[in-house]
Amino acid sequence: MRVVRENNEIKISIPANLFEMDEIQKFLDYIRFREISSKSKATQEDADKLANEINQSWWEKNKYKFE
Repeated sequence: MRVVRENNEIKISIPANLFEMDEIQKFLDYIRFREISSKSKATQEDADKLANEINQSWWEKNKYKFE
């Protein structure tokens, strides 16, 4: 494995047979999440409120499946 810092980037080289592609994709998704969320002005309270709204909406649309 090789890690190189160039300007404002970090480049990581790993052997192709070391990880499955789905594992690499999960890692890249996490990095993308960190990139997007670092620009967010939302507070934890905002995130919790949104999550509650989404859960409530989902439950209203799907509760018939559990009755």
